[in-house]
Amino acid sequence: MAPEIYDFLKEHYFVPFYLLTWIISVLTYRRYFDTALKYFPMFIAYTFFTELLGYFIKYHEEFQFFSDDRYSWRNIIIYNIYQVVTFLFFYWVYWRVLKSKTYKKWVKYGAVVAMFSYAVSLFFQNPFYVSLYYADVIGSLVLLMCIILYFKEKRMETNPYPQKHNLLFWVSVGTFIFYLLAPYIWLTGYLRYDIWVTYYFWKVLIVLIMIMYSLFIIGLLMGKRKAFR
Repeated sequence: MAPEIYDFLKEHYFVPFYLLTWIISVLTYRRYFDTALKYFPMFIAYTFFTELLGYFIKYHEEFQFFSDDRYSWRNIIIYNIYQVVTFLFFYWVYWRVLKSKTYKKWVKYGAVVAMFSYAVSLFFQNPFYVSLYYADVIGSLVLLMCIILYFKEKRMETNPYPQKHNLLFWVSVGTFIFYLLAPYIWLTGYLRYDIWVTYYFWKVLIVLIMIMYSLFIIGLLMGKRKAFR
């Protein structure tokens, strides 16, 4: 068991970062328990267990979905579901936080477009065997729009508290950086796997994950309840 854990951590050294973020999110929960990020610890835990399940499906027969040896190791379906849940979670957060009725409508329309793109993708791609990369790109663009609207609204309002104490600010920055680049890295891996391997795009993706969760941790540690918005 110990060698397997070592091999897992060696290959997925970013996964303990999820666990660390979740622990900190629970310890600091009183600072944001009544805000739009009240489900944030649950989302982090879901991310952590998704990665664990993905590993077990890939390497342990008892967790695999398919009896056909050609597909038994495939775990992509749980990541497709995870991506949809992630977008819906953040769309809901920004819909809750934004004050402008116009911006709220844009978020709702954007969410509908993103979910529609996933529904359409099901007619052309099998979510059990392949990632829904094109829908991921559309969902990411909608999420980036939500974050930009949030930053625009924040810039126009007067707040006595500095942004460094606003948890959602750090979450937004981290999420924006990740989804600005990650969907196109995934798409490159799908369309041009040779480029993905040659230029170590998977390492770039891991760096983006580490940056995003580092910013989450900074926000959790520096966040103050009255500064949240």
